[in-house]
Amino acid sequence: MSELLTGWTSPDRALALPVTVAIPLLGIAALLLVRRNPNAREAASLLSGVALVVAVLGLWPVAGDDLRFELWTWLPGLSLEFALEPLGLLFATVAAVLWPVTTVFAAGYLRADGEHAQTRFFSFFALTIAAAMWIALSGNLVTLFIGYEIMTLATWPLVAHKGGADARRGARTYLVVLLTTSVGLLLPAIVWTWLLAGSTEFRPGGLLTGHAGTGVLTVLFALYLFGIGKAALMPVHRWLPAAMVAPTPVSALLHAVAVVKAGVFTVLKVAVYVFGLDTLGESGASRPVMWVAAFTVLAAAVVALRSDNLKRRLAYSTVSQLAYIVLAATLARDVALAGGALHMVTHAVGKITLFLCAGAIYVTAKKTKVSELDGLGRAMPWTFGAFLVATVSIVGLPPAGGMWSKWLLLLGTVDAEQFVMLAVLLVGSVLSLGYLMPITVRAFFRPPHGPLTHGEAHPAIAGPLTLTALGCVALFFAADAVLAPLTGILELP
Repeated sequence: MSELLTGWTSPDRALALPVTVAIPLLGIAALLLVRRNPNAREAASLLSGVALVVAVLGLWPVAGDDLRFELWTWLPGLSLEFALEPLGLLFATVAAVLWPVTTVFAAGYLRADGEHAQTRFFSFFALTIAAAMWIALSGNLVTLFIGYEIMTLATWPLVAHKGGADARRGARTYLVVLLTTSVGLLLPAIVWTWLLAGSTEFRPGGLLTGHAGTGVLTVLFALYLFGIGKAALMPVHRWLPAAMVAPTPVSALLHAVAVVKAGVFTVLKVAVYVFGLDTLGESGASRPVMWVAAFTVLAAAVVALRSDNLKRRLAYSTVSQLAYIVLAATLARDVALAGGALHMVTHAVGKITLFLCAGAIYVTAKKTKVSELDGLGRAMPWTFGAFLVATVSIVGLPPAGGMWSKWLLLLGTVDAEQFVMLAVLLVGSVLSLGYLMPITVRAFFRPPHGPLTHGEAHPAIAGPLTLTALGCVALFFAADAVLAPLTGILELP
């Protein structure tokens, strides 16, 4: 596809953007046509995922081109438009590559657990990926906001998938928090931006540069960051642990493939293209939120440390790790933004591995608590080996990709002369070691509570988590390639 695109003129190449968004929607149509055949339905989902990977990877060779595709213009400065830029390409790649992996896992998990309404499940899963592509390729704030809301509505049925009082309660919290923050805070911030700048277009150097003073920028930045509820900054994080009532493949979707990554991606994009790093740094508008992000890093890690339920521990780990990326945006330094963007990728691969492992443990051993995992590594060595590799990446140790994202974040705090934040990041990493490492220690080195009557998870379940664990290691060697597109918008050493 890349060779095909490079042979086209720029307007023709821009057609690739709406086509990329449409691929998951075409996948929904295909799986609905074969919904009565489970094998064909899952094959349609998988082939759609592979097609999306090909389409997104085909955009990399033309990442430096100014590709734009306008769908509709309402008013001057208000349009529905897709555009290709480096941060969006990174997010689209993460979502696209992890979709087929999660599809294989979901097929094995749903069958093993006897879940109902699997056609509905895969349909809304694909719709969520389409929303992720829409967000990643948005050319302005209005387009992004529409995709953001579509994603919330598309994932709500997935959170409520199991049915029952707990699922309905968790889904209600999920929907109310995300809609309240987006409509009550994010939408007013977008309208205010349009009134100030006369446009909502993402602009290198910052759309708001020269259009507002420090006080306005400070309030507006806070509106954006708390309005982007999917970034799970405290205290608007409650939707994330509430959503853990969903099946584990949905948890993986929320934490790694789409939802929270859409949140932190939007935070980074707003910092770079709406405010501009120079404007944020010189005005100090991001500093109040910086302290909130620091508090979230530590407070969520402490909650994770005290949680015995495995999915709850992983959920609060996500809240803490997302705050690293928000903190990167508030530091307003190029190297910190690079670390935040890389952490978006490394955390996605590491956290999806952890959730796939949690799902494998549940469907194979029927265990949900950390205290129940003693000795299980002897029966499930691949699962807990993958968990260990992902732990190393999340903590930020070699040889996993998380080491480089954490290193760049630390350099960012030094560059910004924010040494308290340097300490926060270091303490947060020590706490992450404390809430993740004991899980594999228990599994491999403690005697089991009773006889182990099961073996390793089914290959359709163990295979994907092994693959994503290898991805954690691959990112250790491929960090420069991941960061390469960002050189066009950031000054990196």
